[in-house]
Amino acid sequence: MSETLRLMAVHAHPDDESSKGAASMAKYVAEGVEVLVVSCTGGERGDVLNPRLKENAQLLRDMGEYRRHEMAEAARILGVQHRWLGYVDSGLPEGDPLPPLPKGCFALTPEEFTVDALVHVVREFRPHVMTTYDESGGYPHPDHIMTHTVSLAAFHAAADATRFPHAGEAWKTSKLYYHASFSRDRMRTFHEALLAQGEESPFAEWMQRIAEEEPGARKELEITTRVECGEFFETRDRALLAHATQIDPDGWFFGVPLDLQRELWPTEDFHLAISHVPTTTPEDDLFAGLRP
Repeated sequence: MSETLRLMAVHAHPDDESSKGAASMAKYVAEGVEVLVVSCTGGERGDVLNPRLKENAQLLRDMGEYRRHEMAEAARILGVQHRWLGYVDSGLPEGDPLPPLPKGCFALTPEEFTVDALVHVVREFRPHVMTTYDESGGYPHPDHIMTHTVSLAAFHAAADATRFPHAGEAWKTSKLYYHASFSRDRMRTFHEALLAQGEESPFAEWMQRIAEEEPGARKELEITTRVECGEFFETRDRALLAHATQIDPDGWFFGVPLDLQRELWPTEDFHLAISHVPTTTPEDDLFAGLRP
C-alpha cells in the first residue's frame, strides 16, 4: 500500500489559508491527502474588516480569542488539520515614516526561535509538499514576509540532521510552492468578463493601479502549476466567510459569480520554487512526481 500523501500550508494569520489555496486543499482532502495548515500568528492585531462587526463587544474585548474560534470553524469546513505556531501578530504599520513594529511580535522574533518552531512541526507531520508565500509575502505585511523567510529556512533545516537535532528525526520535504493565484491575468480576465456582461467590476480600481504602474515595477511569479479545483470554490468561500472579522461578505472577493469563475479560471495557481523529485512544468498537481 502506498504512503498517504501529506501537504503542509504555512500562513501568516488565520484567514490567509482560506483566501490562498483553500479550494486546492479541500480538493486534496477529498482525495485522501492529509493536509495541515500552520498559522504563524494569532492575528491579534488584525483590523475588523466586516462593517457588521465593528461594534461587536465580544470581539472588541478579545480579538485573539475571537479569531481562534473563526480558525477552528474554517479548518472544519476545509477538512484540514491545524496548528498554531504561537507567535504574536506584528500588525500592518502605516504612516510616513512607518512606526516601529511592536516588541515581541513575530516579525521581530529571532529566526533561531521561529525556524526551530516550524522545524518541529515539519519533522512531526512529515509533509511531501509545503506551500507558502514568495519573498514579497504576496503583499508587504511584515508577517507575510517573515512567513516566507521562516518557511524557506525550515524547509531546508528540517532535512539536515545537524540542524535543531532536538526537534526530531530529519525529514526532507520533496517540493516547495509559492502561491500565485492573485495574478494580473486572473484579475483582468474577471474584470473584462464582468464589463462585457454589463456588470460592475470589483476590480476597476485594481486595474487602474496596474495601468499606472511603471513598467517592471512589480514582477509576478511564473505560474508553473495550475490545480483544477472549481468544484471546491464554494467550500473555499464558506471557509473564508468563517473568518467573519476579516472579510466583508459584500466585498470584492465575492464579486465574481462562482459559475463564471469555474468557466474562466477554474484553477488555483502556484509557483514551484524547489523540487527534489523529477517533474516537468507546467504541472496540474502539487504532487506531480510523487504519486505512484
